[in-house]
Amino acid sequence: MDRKNSARLLYAIILAVILGALTGWFMGRDALMFSWMGTLFLNALKMVVVPLIVAAIISGISSLGDVRKLGKPGSITVIYFLLTTMAAAFVGMFLANIFVPGNNFHLIPNMTNTVEQGTSSLSDVLLSLISPNIVASAANLELLQLIVFSIIFGAALTVTGEKGRVVGDFFESLNKIMMVIVGWIMVLSPFGIFALVATPVAEAGGGNAILETFGAVGAYMGVVLIGLVLHGIILFILMAITTGRGARFVREMLPALFTAMGTSSSSATVPLSMECAENAGLSKGPVRFVIPLGSTVNMNGTAVYQGVAVIFLAQVYGVDIGFSDYFVVALTTAFASIGSAGIPQGGHVMTLMLFSVVGIPAEGFGLILPVDWMLDRARTTLNVWGDLVGTAFLNRFMMDE
Repeated sequence: MDRKNSARLLYAIILAVILGALTGWFMGRDALMFSWMGTLFLNALKMVVVPLIVAAIISGISSLGDVRKLGKPGSITVIYFLLTTMAAAFVGMFLANIFVPGNNFHLIPNMTNTVEQGTSSLSDVLLSLISPNIVASAANLELLQLIVFSIIFGAALTVTGEKGRVVGDFFESLNKIMMVIVGWIMVLSPFGIFALVATPVAEAGGGNAILETFGAVGAYMGVVLIGLVLHGIILFILMAITTGRGARFVREMLPALFTAMGTSSSSATVPLSMECAENAGLSKGPVRFVIPLGSTVNMNGTAVYQGVAVIFLAQVYGVDIGFSDYFVVALTTAFASIGSAGIPQGGHVMTLMLFSVVGIPAEGFGLILPVDWMLDRARTTLNVWGDLVGTAFLNRFMMDE
């Protein structure tokens, strides 16, 4: 997609977001008549996610030329994901301590209603990485297992000589074909995003119902949103210092970011994120390695939200959070991102696990759940932004080789 059409698409998506919010706000539940458009758009994106991710990772890794070269980019990517996710959790907890959003609530935990949330062991996480049936994983959109398989497959291609190069060319062609299909789907994206924004607003009951909900937990929402913006700025500064990319890069990524906001899905945004990154001049190797992987294991936005939620509910229930608990929450958030990848509502599972770690009643989740539909879109946008910054970051280091 050329720059002129990309600009038109961006303006159309922005208009769709605004119109969708206004339609759901004023029409209330009547706006649900448009929900099928959003479902159709999401289904179209999910249709290409599996072949695109598999083709992109295999062709991206095989383009490195030698499996031994995977060590440096792989290490840089994992370190970036872990450190930025931990930093995001600290940002959320820090802001929650400054603004004290739970100051107006004083609830007594109902111990009989406390849910014991089992935590995943290291062996469970490792077992979840390998699929005994890769076809079933593809059918169930278990992306992390597909990514691991694709990394192994792509690495194997680099050591099989001329025959492997033929297979690599096939996946390179498949990737280009999938990107053409993505371009066709994105022509209709404003209609789908319009419906995806209008539907949750309508399901909440329209403008009046939303205002009532915001009034109850508005301070909590405000802190989460401030944290998301602040961490996004931190990532921008990191990118500007290390790569020299600035406002122009942000503008080129806007179609992907607005799509993430509209769809509330990092995985569904992968095709457009890859297209935007390559159009911005990033090498295909980092693009095809970082973005698909980051869509499942890099959760900067989710970490900010969880950091705020833990401190907010600790304030609500009077749970004392010690200094060491901050590191426990940050570490748990970073490593649990891998364990929850591909799980429906995986962010909710992670949040409940964090509550159990620091002694917060699981029933507190019901207090923040009514506004989760809105915050989910905001944190997904930051998740995608983190992936894009990580791609630019890895691209800069690989340029030196």
